Amino acid sequence: MILQSGPEDRQRIALAYQDAQTLVFSIPRDSGDARPRIAACFKRSDTYRAVDDIACVGWMLTAVEERVDERNLPTWRQLRKVINNILTQLPLSKSAVH
Repeated sequence: MILQSGPEDRQRIALAYQDAQTLVFSIPRDSGDARPRIAACFKRSDTYRAVDDIACVGWMLTAVEERVDERNLPTWRQLRKVINNILTQLPLSKSAVH
């Protein structure tokens, strides 16, 4: 979806991603478990998706990133590379990249 988006949509996704990053960093991990963070991102993503707002992608990206960053998936390293490649497609400030 990001690769098929134009500049305005990518900007919208990037802003949502930055908002999501701010939110997840305000929620402590529960003994290394990112579920509360992931659930918060899904909830916000669903809200945006319900009104067909492309910002849902930024929130979903953060949810996936949080899950991968738990580092307990068999292919987490490959997934991390995919996420990093996706992030290069967004107009993010350096401080916003997780």
